Amino acid sequence: MSFEIQELLDIIRVIILINIAKGKPLPKSVLKRRIDRICTKYVCIETSDFDKTLTEMAAEGLILVHDESVQLTDQGVKLGKEWRKLLLKKEPIIEVVAGLTDGSITGLVVVLSSYIANLSLGTATFAALLTLAAVAITNFSSFLLGGITEDLADMLTLQTLIRYSVSDIPNGAERNKSLMLVKQLFTVLHKEISRANLYAAIICGTTTYLAGGMPIIVYLLLPHPIDIILALSVVGFIIGAFLVRYRSQRTKVHWKITLFETVAIVAIAVIASLIVGSI
Repeated sequence: MSFEIQELLDIIRVIILINIAKGKPLPKSVLKRRIDRICTKYVCIETSDFDKTLTEMAAEGLILVHDESVQLTDQGVKLGKEWRKLLLKKEPIIEVVAGLTDGSITGLVVVLSSYIANLSLGTATFAALLTLAAVAITNFSSFLLGGITEDLADMLTLQTLIRYSVSDIPNGAERNKSLMLVKQLFTVLHKEISRANLYAAIICGTTTYLAGGMPIIVYLLLPHPIDIILALSVVGFIIGAFLVRYRSQRTKVHWKITLFETVAIVAIAVIASLIVGSI
């Protein structure tokens, strides 16, 4: 079992891995049609190559072949998941972290500013809505445009590396077919990545609005002095239960270290914002 692309069958293997859902058998005919959609009149996957790839994947323990259907094994699911992460940017790590961080900082700044300045309910509500909406919209647009730009640049780099790897295939016909298939595969992935970045932007904007909106709503609706106490508690809960826990799980770093990093960054950002605002 390998995680590299050096020949035509490796390309077909990757396409199969990212097209079979976890734990669900897929008829061979359906799988073959999905692969054929990537092909053009210049390149076509022959049935013999398709069957040979399935045989090799079964021998490597990546799939189980039942009559006319194919199902991923645990190893196949794990490898397919890694390829989907690499090619399709399916795991929303940065957008969730950015949304929770920016939302928490925005909510904390708005609450503390309103409390320190002793703003009226109407003024505090207007300032909160304006600030939170501005941050959420900025995050949405930044992730949509920046994410597409970054992912397409990464995709072009990956495509170049794969093309360089398969260019060493001795057989000229197989080499040309592999190069064309790689080109068509990344054309399809281009559309998937653009769609994935739209979802990422929506996730980031929504997460920002929710993380910042909850403490602000608590502060605006409750009477003094319980409003500031519960609002700060909500921010602490969001940072501790969601942001720190999420970061710790994804980075495999102890939660105490992640907690220290997160609290330090949030504290510095909030203090700097309050100082600039007072000036």
